[in-house]
Amino acid sequence: MGYNAEQWNECKRKCRLNDEDIALAKRLGLNPRSLIKNIPSKSELWKAPVKEWLREIEAKRGK
Repeated sequence: MGYNAEQWNECKRKCRLNDEDIALAKRLGLNPRSLIKNIPSKSELWKAPVKEWLREIEAKRGK
């Protein structure tokens, strides 16, 4: 299932990502819904922001 530009734009806005981060998410095979679901709430202080989470996934897969 392909995701349209509107869904990616919403994800970009909600997750505070730039175009490079969106491209990374696409390369990793993630979809906009999964990124939005991983936005940490105020009670989830242990959870990394989506931008950092993407970088961690990239680092783990790069090994």
